[in-house]
Amino acid sequence: MATTIRVSRDRFLAPTGEPIHLRGICLGGWLTMENFITGYSGNETLMRREVGRVLGDDRADAFFERLLQAFFAEEDAEFLGRSGFNLARIAVGYKHFEDDARPFEIKPDAFRHLDRAIDALARNGVYSIVDLHALPGSQNHHWHSDNATHIPGFWEHPHFQDRVVNIWQAIATHYRDNPWVAGYNLLNEPADETGAVGPFYRRLVGAIREIDPDHVLYLDGNTYATDFTVFDEPFENAVYTLHDYVPAGLGRASEYDPKAAEAKFLERSAYARATGTPILVGEFGPIYTGDEERDRLRRRILADQLDLYREHGAGWALWMYKDLGRQGLVSVRPDTPYRRRFDDFVAQKERLGVDQWGSDGEGVREVTRPVQELVAREAPHFDPYPWGRFDWVRTLLLNITLAQPLATEYAERFRGLDGSELDALADSFAFASCAVRAPLLEQLQAGLGE
Repeated sequence: MATTIRVSRDRFLAPTGEPIHLRGICLGGWLTMENFITGYSGNETLMRREVGRVLGDDRADAFFERLLQAFFAEEDAEFLGRSGFNLARIAVGYKHFEDDARPFEIKPDAFRHLDRAIDALARNGVYSIVDLHALPGSQNHHWHSDNATHIPGFWEHPHFQDRVVNIWQAIATHYRDNPWVAGYNLLNEPADETGAVGPFYRRLVGAIREIDPDHVLYLDGNTYATDFTVFDEPFENAVYTLHDYVPAGLGRASEYDPKAAEAKFLERSAYARATGTPILVGEFGPIYTGDEERDRLRRRILADQLDLYREHGAGWALWMYKDLGRQGLVSVRPDTPYRRRFDDFVAQKERLGVDQWGSDGEGVREVTRPVQELVAREAPHFDPYPWGRFDWVRTLLLNITLAQPLATEYAERFRGLDGSELDALADSFAFASCAVRAPLLEQLQAGLGE
């Protein structure tokens, strides 16, 4: 009998040998923080540095440690288990494992948060996928890889790649005997146009298999888990994970075309279907607005996706579990100390469009449109990878040039707070201080059937 979840042709098998359908939630914004999830501006490393400037490093470290303790705890694992989910994809950044100043040295306490989450989830019948979400040098162009620029430097520097091999060997060593780890998601949303993704995957798979021959490996396609042409023959006991966001569900298209959404899913899952490997949608899900009419359409999009996944026997992990109310299954309540202190800052970010996720990319149109038009006029052949001219300009103009100064303004709101006030801010993220998005939970539970 196997000791871990394994792949058998196009199915997952539980450690008992019985088929299992993996369906659950991504724990995003926790061990890799993201600006729209917890309300700051810019990228995580910049934000932490700015808060440290205001509070001092020791007090800042204590605040963030308490925040991480509160964000995911036993109560959260119990909620996921009793709600019927059996999978949590845990996004973690490389800085939990090593420091840039001491590369290749795994921290003595590197696994403290992962261990307690995986153990708590296991007690509630939920398997975990370890998802390396942010890599040294950044494996893609945007904030969620903790990228302070728009350049995915990971692919240009062998040093960064060597460090990731070392990190994954440490993870594999730590979890190779843990039956509640459903496997390893090696790189979240890689994005590279030089041809480096496929060869690095081959190297990384080999390095992990030297240590752990048993756990399932989850390989995101290139270009943000949408392009699988970097793969040839599938690896043994591996899954090729796609991400399946529908533009209308993100506010990036005015019309929803169900046939086009289905066609995209079929395109992105074509490699898995052609090779007879399991389909796992590693991320999907609409962003909610609070406007009943728009959210009704987004609930329809989600319903269509869940039906489609059931039709094709696809496993899934919804993005995401907890936030300030934009997308999470649960969200921090408005009456909490954190929301009272930062809600107007979040509203400012929304008005300026500095968070890319959930923004129309325009923000203050009298500023952004002339720049977009200028670039389009003066460089008509400019069509950069991965998402073209509009995304390139909005990223540099709004999500970096404007967002990074606002990280300072976010940090200033910590000035003068005493220890009890900082604790209250962190504890706002505890499950007891959150509300469940009931319509979303009902939809997901309806999608848990065979």
